Amino acid sequence: MSNDLAVEVIGLEKSYGKVEVLAGIDLRIPRGTLFALLGPNGAGKSTMVRILATLVSPGGGQARVAGFDVVRERHQVRRNISLTGQYAAVDELHTGAENLSMMGQLSGLSRAQARRRTTELLARSDLTEAGRRRVSTYSGGMRRRLDLAASLVVPRSVMFLDEPTTGLDLPSRQTMWQVIKDLTASGVTVFLTTQYLEEADQLADQICVVNNGRIVAEGTPAELKAGVSGQRLDLEFPDRMAFERATRLLGARLIRSDLSSLTLKVATDGGAAQIRALLDEVDPQRRDVLRFSTHAAALDDVFLALTGHAPELRPDTEPANV
Repeated sequence: MSNDLAVEVIGLEKSYGKVEVLAGIDLRIPRGTLFALLGPNGAGKSTMVRILATLVSPGGGQARVAGFDVVRERHQVRRNISLTGQYAAVDELHTGAENLSMMGQLSGLSRAQARRRTTELLARSDLTEAGRRRVSTYSGGMRRRLDLAASLVVPRSVMFLDEPTTGLDLPSRQTMWQVIKDLTASGVTVFLTTQYLEEADQLADQICVVNNGRIVAEGTPAELKAGVSGQRLDLEFPDRMAFERATRLLGARLIRSDLSSLTLKVATDGGAAQIRALLDEVDPQRRDVLRFSTHAAALDDVFLALTGHAPELRPDTEPANV
């Protein structure tokens, strides 16, 4: 494994009975970067995180994290990683400060060291005032920030964040985004799984999209969006008949169709000539298209084009072992 890589995966496989969850995954994640793993529910995201965090054994292939093999050297791996899951794992009967101090002492810090680290992390997570209150009084966003702070009590070189902002409102998610950005800026490698595509777009240096246990695309957010289409033309129709005529005509060129809003989304190069040609093709009589608009391609366009699924912006329903 190269010293420049925080995670290296070669031919990773995992099955549960006859269900193939991971089917030969290869990954190379440089140190100090934020890597986002995207995919529909059941695609194998959580299984991959559990294997890399040494919680589940792979069925085949190899994986190294922080320079150590996840099977033969799992104890060394665990000393170099932290894992924050989809749900906060903090003690509601204790205050925020007590949770962090306890975690520090369990991790080997002296009482004085744990106290100093607690003060630092509460400030970093915008929880200084709340730190004196019991966690049972916290909002969902505050609990998630405290949970993330608990995983930072003893600094690790690689951090796994498995859907850390699930169920949070936008302001709480944005606060978490800043904490995550600060982590990467400090040199920590962050491995993020998320259902929120704008989250990956905002944070990730590199994105990998998985579907049915296989990688279907890799690249920066800009590269993935350019690979589907640099621009998108949205067409709104006055009635279902016009909508269905255009749907048949455009066929595989469609990025997405939405019957409820009578809207079709089509990949374009963004040029005026191609947009005029598309409008003439779809609506030669100038009566079928109610209105149109152009947009830069978004990650949800990429997600749909690559997986055939619309992104599910809700708490994860992926099976526990997938």
